[in-house]
Amino acid sequence: VQLVESGGGLVQPGGSLRLSCAASGSIFSINAMGWYRQAPGKQRELVAAITTGGTTNYADSVKGRFTISSEYAKNTVHLQMSSLKPEDTAVYFCHVGGVLGGTWADFHSWGPGTQVTVSS
Repeated sequence: VQLVESGGGLVQPGGSLRLSCAASGSIFSINAMGWYRQAPGKQRELVAAITTGGTTNYADSVKGRFTISSEYAKNTVHLQMSSLKPEDTAVYFCHVGGVLGGTWADFHSWGPGTQVTVSS
């Protein structure tokens, strides 16, 4: 399963960015999709996740500012980020978990990451 991320970049504090991630490959079904981030010198952390049932989960630090949404028919997940702060600066990684077609094995795939920099 391959993941392609887009939408990262440089933005001023208070600005907005929208990240997108599209999954492709031999996918039978997707259970959940999400976004993680890793800042320099820090561990990778969950930012937001969404299940096929629409249940969402957010890190406390982004609640009220970020919104995750999905288009499961297109195997795509988005992260709308608003009121961005310098501490949101990190590499953002897309994660998808589900079941492979044919083998019915579980899979967990990661995108290559996209840089988000919040700076004036």
